[in-house]
Amino acid sequence: MQKKTRSILEELDLIYQDRFQQTDRKYVIESRASNVISSAIHLLEQIESTYTPEEAEKLNRKLLNAIRDRDPSKFTRTVRRTDVN
Repeated sequence: MQKKTRSILEELDLIYQDRFQQTDRKYVIESRASNVISSAIHLLEQIESTYTPEEAEKLNRKLLNAIRDRDPSKFTRTVRRTDVN
């Protein structure tokens, strides 16, 4: 009995994985993307209110380049250099 129950549960789990896991992943990606975009917009607004227009433009470009190149240190270095000046 125990072995058959486990087998049925495994079958149900496989059905779930086949049909719903892809959908769940899409919702997770959609949700995370929405959160990241909202955070990025808030960050851009903070940059614009904190720095001069020229510095803000430079930081905006560096932020987008850091995301594109998947290298956050590019943005961090620019912020540190801007704060020193």
